[in-house]
Parts: sequence; C-alpha cells; structure tokens
Amino acid sequence: MRAVVFTEPDHFELADVPDPASGPDLITVSVKATTICATDVKILHGTVPFVKFPHIPGHEFGGEIVEAGANVKGLRVGDLVGVEAHVGCGKCPRCLEGLYNLCENYGNLESGHTHIGFTVAGGLAEYCAVPAKAAHIMPEGLNASHAMFTDTLGIVLWAFERAGGVKGGETVAIVGPGALGLLAVQVARALGAGRIIVIGIPSDGKRLELARRLGADDVVVAEASQSPARSVRELTNGQGVDLVIEFAGTSDAGKQSLEMARRGGRVVLAGATSPGRELNVDLSVIVRGHLNVFGSVANPQSISRRANVMMQEGLVDVTPLITHELPLSEFSSAWEMFTERIGNPIRIMMYP
Repeated sequence: MRAVVFTEPDHFELADVPDPASGPDLITVSVKATTICATDVKILHGTVPFVKFPHIPGHEFGGEIVEAGANVKGLRVGDLVGVEAHVGCGKCPRCLEGLYNLCENYGNLESGHTHIGFTVAGGLAEYCAVPAKAAHIMPEGLNASHAMFTDTLGIVLWAFERAGGVKGGETVAIVGPGALGLLAVQVARALGAGRIIVIGIPSDGKRLELARRLGADDVVVAEASQSPARSVRELTNGQGVDLVIEFAGTSDAGKQSLEMARRGGRVVLAGATSPGRELNVDLSVIVRGHLNVFGSVANPQSISRRANVMMQEGLVDVTPLITHELPLSEFSSAWEMFTERIGNPIRIMMYP
C-alpha cells in the first residue's frame, strides 16, 4: 500500500509499504478520508514522546472496514467508521475509570495500550489496522468526511465536559480559531452558551470571520501591544467570562486565558499537548480569582460517539472546516500548504 512515512525527524516520503498486519482484535480500515493536524508537525520535528521513526502518522481519519478479526463483535466488513486515536490498556486504574486517554501504560504496546498515529501506525495511508474498540460506526446520514472528525470533535466536546459543560446563557471565550477552536464555537452554541467570544492573532483574520459565521458573537485580535484579556473584559463590562476553552497551545494563550476568566470562573487549557510550553503566571490570579483550572487531553471513548450524534443532528457542521481536497499522492503539496498556511488551510482532506 501507499503511505506517508516520517523516515526521521524533519524528513518524510510517500512510499510503498507492506499492508498492515491483521489480528483477532483488530479491524482493517480502507481509509477514505484523512488529514494533517498540527500535532503531526510536532511529530515530524521529533518533539512528541514515544514516537519512533520510521513512522506512519495520521490520527484523524475515517473509512470502510475491509477485514475484521475473529474476536471482533458489533463491527462488520463494509461498515463506515470513524477512528478514535486513544486505546487504553483496559486494566490500569485510569482505564477502569473509563479514562482511556490517561492510560498509565501509555506507550507500552505489550500492555495493550496503543495511540493510533503516535505509538502505532496511523491513517495517512491506504489502509490502517486499529483495535476494534477504537472504531465508531458512523450514524446514518454521515459520510467519510464526517468520520474524519470523529476524534477531533470528541476532543473538543471533552474539553467542555472537563469543566462541567456550559450552563445556559453563560459567556464563553474560545482561544485559538483553528479547527478545534472553530468546532468549539459550535459546541458552545449547541450546549446553550449565551455569548461566545473568539480570540485569535492578526493572521487569523479569515478564521475569525468564519468563527462569526459559525456562531461567535464577538471576535478579539490579540495585538502585541495589548493583552486580549483586557478587550474581553471590556466586552463583558469588566467581569470576564464564565468559561474559557483554550486550543492555541502557546504560553501566552495559557496566561491570557487565566486573565480573561471572571472571579470564580472556569478555564480549560487544552492546546499544549506536547512538552516545551511553560506557564509563567502570578498565582494570585488563580488563587484570589478563585478559578477552576482544568487540563484536558484527548477524549474518553464515549465522548466521540456523542460527538458524532451532534454532527448527525446538525448541531456541528464540519464542512466549512474542509478548506482543501487533495489525493494522498499530493501529500507534499498538502504538507507545504498546511505548514506555511498557504491558502489559509484549516483541514486539508486527503483521499488515499
């Protein structure tokens, strides 16, 4: 099969590789839609722990089952599935709580843990073999493009649920208008937010425009001369917002997120998923502000299933986030487009 291979840090190629091996608990997916995520850029740079080169990346994809192992139940050849990236060992305390995303045996394949596209081969390929429990049958009316967002939308929904969701009428700030942030705008609206403010940087102009079309009430551009927290407070009569969801992944974004929450508010930091970002903040902002601060990484399994229902019900529309479509054979062009932000890409759909 043809697959994208990260041969070593900062080098990749499109190569012919063996088809994935089958197994009694695995399904083989013929990938129908796949994409590049900002985390793939970190993987290629060699900054993501547990990734070993050479490596087939890809953790946002969907497709059709072409083979199911002997132990697989509830999934059949021909089913359209979205794939969740995290698969826990199923035995450690965190997995037994249902928090597969926090598996204490992360990176230990012998224990049963896999992280698709990270510790095992991913979906930037014609075929991908994954544990059956990572697959979600897509609800009626959804297609492979929706399946590609199964894991992504699950991550966003879980970030909200980490903070207890949205209470009806609350003001919510979304920091970072990338794919996750733009999905978060729609989730916030679906969960009953009264007002949504999206914060971006000067180069995010078109994304902020899209945020408005997707349901944001206000947008704030973070200028170098002024913290966006001040602008957010001006929009909220000096109070700050009830809930901040951060997907920008920078140190500045983390600090600013804490500063724009109201006293007693909630802040979810979900962008900095790899090492190397440090948060330098006056602790009294948290202590005297009586803030509830949550870290959020990935998503437990039940979340993606419900996220797919949100797409089926029309509460979340992923179509505007698919800005380009290319065959996998043009991966080099897609990579340049994504990393250099040529043509303002959000999600580049690729068809193996």
